[in-house]
Amino acid sequence: MGENIRYNIKKHQKWDERERFVVDQRFYDAILASPVIAAVKDMEGLEDCLSLESIQVVFLLFGDICSISGLVDNVKDAGKIVMVHADLVSGLASNREIIVDFLHNTTRMDGIISTRPNFISRARELGLFTILRLFVIDSMALAGVSKLENVKPDFLEILPGVMPKMIYKITQTTHIPLLAGGLIAEKEDVVAALNAGAMAVSTTDRHVWRM
Repeated sequence: MGENIRYNIKKHQKWDERERFVVDQRFYDAILASPVIAAVKDMEGLEDCLSLESIQVVFLLFGDICSISGLVDNVKDAGKIVMVHADLVSGLASNREIIVDFLHNTTRMDGIISTRPNFISRARELGLFTILRLFVIDSMALAGVSKLENVKPDFLEILPGVMPKMIYKITQTTHIPLLAGGLIAEKEDVVAALNAGAMAVSTTDRHVWRM
């Protein structure tokens, strides 16, 4: 990220072994080192983000059962961490945990993104990095954040990511490190999310990748 962007990163407390939650240090360090994550929705975007040294973590938001392995290989061969959005892989129309096993066995992915707690739990059992996506669309969604600590994802991604007051409020209710995603399109959006307590932002906006 360019020097012209200034932000504050809160020190996120990791849960101790008694609480059975420790963020894998490699994943944690990659997020801290490059707080803009490329969320990729097509091949053109994938080729673009792989050419950027500043991008260390890639979210794959497209692909199907035939192409996902090759897409993951492209990211891994570029030396980046790749997280597959398990809910968006075409041809895997099921809410059963076997989807996570399939992706683990057939790709070199580092971890998954999902809105489904059972997917996150299975991925943790397999030793994968995990990001649980949460759409904060009403007060009920906000009230349920504290219950997600039982799922123990490595990160909780809050969508939309352009609600700094909401991001700050969530940091006060959970120990899970936060990411912000969705509608991040300008430098001001990035700065606001990070200052509110998010550790990083994910975005499909290719201009933001270059900030």
